[in-house]
Amino acid sequence: MIISLCMMIMTYLNEPLMARLFALNPITFIKRPWQLVTYMFMHGNFAHLFFNMYTLYVFGTVLERVWGTRKFLLYYFVTGIGAALVHIGVQWLTGDFALTVGASGAIYGILMGYAMLYPDSTLMLLLPPVSVKAKWLVLIFAGIELLLGVTGTQAGVAHFAHLGGLVFGLFLILYWKKTHRLYSRWD
Repeated sequence: MIISLCMMIMTYLNEPLMARLFALNPITFIKRPWQLVTYMFMHGNFAHLFFNMYTLYVFGTVLERVWGTRKFLLYYFVTGIGAALVHIGVQWLTGDFALTVGASGAIYGILMGYAMLYPDSTLMLLLPPVSVKAKWLVLIFAGIELLLGVTGTQAGVAHFAHLGGLVFGLFLILYWKKTHRLYSRWD
């Protein structure tokens, strides 16, 4: 959280330099592979940063308690980098090249992790004020992201990065489950 806040302050001070060096660029990321990680610490505005960090705090702390810090960080970065790779792939397929910032792909991975470990936990939404089980909420989010991504609605949002985070999170958890490592801690 602190790194993201520092990156936002530095971006306000020199946005062109920060974007060129640290935002995910689908054309130059091969020459700057660190962008696969640094883009997760940059955000478009304070609301983007706040909601990502709030979700990370609410759901990420639960996963970190179960897995330990090292395993949680591995999961976070695998889902975030996986989200970047899926998003870059879609950008190359569509020819729609734009810089990407934000931890949302990794955050969607965190949501998938929570839903896989606690599928029947009930979450209360604010709008609309209804309760929904975690497994259904993640499926609803995935459906919305797929619909918005395919239709091109809500331009400027990396919908396929969100889906990439979900998919990489799902595959990593299924792998850990198959190898009986899902509930092992890495302290």
